[in-house]
Amino acid sequence: MRFVAPSREVFDRAVLRHPPLAAWNAVGDWIAAARFPSVAELNRDWDAGWRFVEQTPQLLADGLHYETRIHARAEIATRADNWHDFFNALVWRRFTPLKAALNRRQVAEIALMGDKQRSRAQCALTHFDEGGVIVVLRDRELLARWDAHDWRALFWEAREAWCDGTIRAEVFGHALLEMALVPGKLITGKAIAVVAGPDDGDAMTTVARAIDNGSILTDPQELRALPISGIPGWNPANDSAAFYAEAECFRPLRAGRIYPEPLRVA
Repeated sequence: MRFVAPSREVFDRAVLRHPPLAAWNAVGDWIAAARFPSVAELNRDWDAGWRFVEQTPQLLADGLHYETRIHARAEIATRADNWHDFFNALVWRRFTPLKAALNRRQVAEIALMGDKQRSRAQCALTHFDEGGVIVVLRDRELLARWDAHDWRALFWEAREAWCDGTIRAEVFGHALLEMALVPGKLITGKAIAVVAGPDDGDAMTTVARAIDNGSILTDPQELRALPISGIPGWNPANDSAAFYAEAECFRPLRAGRIYPEPLRVA
C-alpha cells in the first residue's frame, strides 16, 4: 500500500524531537511550519551548482528524464506542497556530494539502458536514494549480529553501543524521513555499512566515492535491511525486549542471503 503522509495541518510536531527527524533541527522551522517553502526559499543560501525548480506541466514538456534534467540542466524538479519532494530537497542541501554521485550513476545507467528499462544497478541506486541509511560502526561483532538479523543482540543487548557512538545511523533516504512524520511507525531502511576508526568524519565521502566509482550499488541485494525503529530512542516501544521479538519489522535472515563486505573509511 502506498504511504500517504499526514498533512501539515495535522501532523504531530512531537516527532521532530526524536530521531530520525531530530537530526534535522537546523531546518526544523521549515519542517514544522504551516506551509511548505517555495522553490525560491529552498534555493536560498544553497550555492552548490544545482537549483530546485517547480515541477509543472511546462517543465515536463521538455521530455527529459528526471535524472537527465538534473545532470544536463542542474534542475531538480520539485512538486509544490509535497512532503516527499520537500524532504528530497533537504537531503540535496545537506548531502549534496552523495546526491550528485547517485545522479551521475543514474545518468550513466540511463545511457546504457534507455529511459524505458531499468537495470539492477538503477534499482539499487533508487532504493538507497529513497530508503537509504548509512551506518558507521567500530565493532565488527556488531556487524556480525546485524548480518545474521539477530535483532535482539544488535539493538537490545548492544544498546550502549548505540548510545556511545560505537555504532550510529544517518538516515539519507527522503522516503524514510517522510514516514517518520507518523509517530511510532515501524520503519526499515536500506543500509550501507561503513567500518571506521576513532574518527568517522570521512564516512560520507567514502560512500560518495564508492557510489561514483561503481564499487557499490550495482544490485539491490547489496543493501542491508536495517529496521531503524529498533535503534534505542527511535521508537517509544523499543524500551522493551519483547518489542524485538514481536514487531513486524524484525524479519529473519532469508536462507542463502549473504551481504557484501562493508566499506572502510579511506
